[in-house]
This record gives sequence, C-alpha cells and structure tokens, in this order.
Amino acid sequence: MGYREQPSTRPGIACLWSRDSATGGAALIVPDACVDVIWHRETGRLWVAGPDTGPHRSAVGPGTLVGLRFEPGHTALGVPVNELRDARVDLADLWGGRGADLADRLAHTSTLLAAQRLLLSALPSELDPAAAAIGALARRTGSVREMAERLGLGERRLHRRAVAAFGYGPKVLHRVLRFQRALALARDGIGQAEVAVRAGFADQPHLAREVRALSGESLGALVRPVAGPGQ
Repeated sequence: MGYREQPSTRPGIACLWSRDSATGGAALIVPDACVDVIWHRETGRLWVAGPDTGPHRSAVGPGTLVGLRFEPGHTALGVPVNELRDARVDLADLWGGRGADLADRLAHTSTLLAAQRLLLSALPSELDPAAAAIGALARRTGSVREMAERLGLGERRLHRRAVAAFGYGPKVLHRVLRFQRALALARDGIGQAEVAVRAGFADQPHLAREVRALSGESLGALVRPVAGPGQ
C-alpha cells in the first residue's frame, strides 16, 4: 500500500492524502481530533470519518482512496462535530443530494489531482470563533478551570463549545492533542523519556499508559513505518 500526504496552505485544511492498494487491507486509525472526508474511486463511496476517541480498525477494498483532512475544530459539514464522533457516515446522509452530486462529480475526474482539487473546492472549512483559542489552550493544559478562566467562559459553556467544535470535551481534547504531539516527537527519532517531558506527560510510564489507552498499541509499535489511514 502507498500512502501519500500533501500539506495544505488553506486555513482549516490539515492536508490532502491518498492511498493506493492493489489488494486492500486494514489500517489502524488513532485519535487525532480531525474530521476526514474520503472518497474510494473504485466503489464511488464518499464518506466522513469523525474524530475518534480510541483505536479504529478500518478495512477498505483494493483501489485508491482520496482524502481531505480538516484541522481540529474546523468543519464545513453543517453538523456539530460530536454528532460524527467515532462514526463513519456517508456524505449523502448528511448533505442529501449535494453529497450524491459531489460523489458523481468525483467519479468523472480523470486524475488524483483533479479529485483533490474538487474536494477542496466543494468543502470550504469553517471555524467556530472560539475553537482556535480552545485548541491552543488544550495543547498546553488539561485544566478545564484554567481554560475557562483564560477564555472568560463558564466551565459548562466551554465544554459545550469544545464538544460542538472538536467532538470532545476540553480534557479529552487535551489528551488527544498531547498524544499526537508525542507521536510526532517519537517519529522524529526522539527517545521516549524525552518525548514524555516535551509532550507534557508526568513521566515515561504515564506516556506509555496514555498511548496504550488511546491507540491500543505501544509507542514503539505506532512509530514503525505504516501504510497510512484507511478510515
């Protein structure tokens, strides 16, 4: 399987990605606070992968997947993100005829680049005005009280806004973003003890417990080369 990722310069879009496989297969998807819109060229299926709270094993048949990944807190799908949490939903079920029309237009694209450009043009990102601030704070602290005080919000209001924008409450959002920070550091070749310190864990055992809880795997297993997401 060949997985390729192309960072996007557009605000709100984390990347465009694709995966080619002659035989299909399963992939481990771990929480990243992101929403993906994914098209499978061979079957024509167009679906949304919501933010996960734990590991998800996906199985996709052979062919080409084309995906667009929103930054955490960004979506253009017209529903609160918590309605997509831990879910895989056909876009037509959310958008009706608009989703079916987009799938038909994708089926008529002749190249991967054309399919990616169509997804970009059809899926403008939107950001809850408070989401950027919530996300920035959640990268630094898991204290709901501190986040609420810094944003001038009550804790319940903060929780409602975080859940609608990210699919998670602020404490879970912090855990997921910290986990992703640890993965990025480990993939850069940094040792696990230093990863724990730099990513904000209490110590290396704390890092190991959190990685296992969120992914079902050890950090070492996760940083081995993989084929990329199948969603």
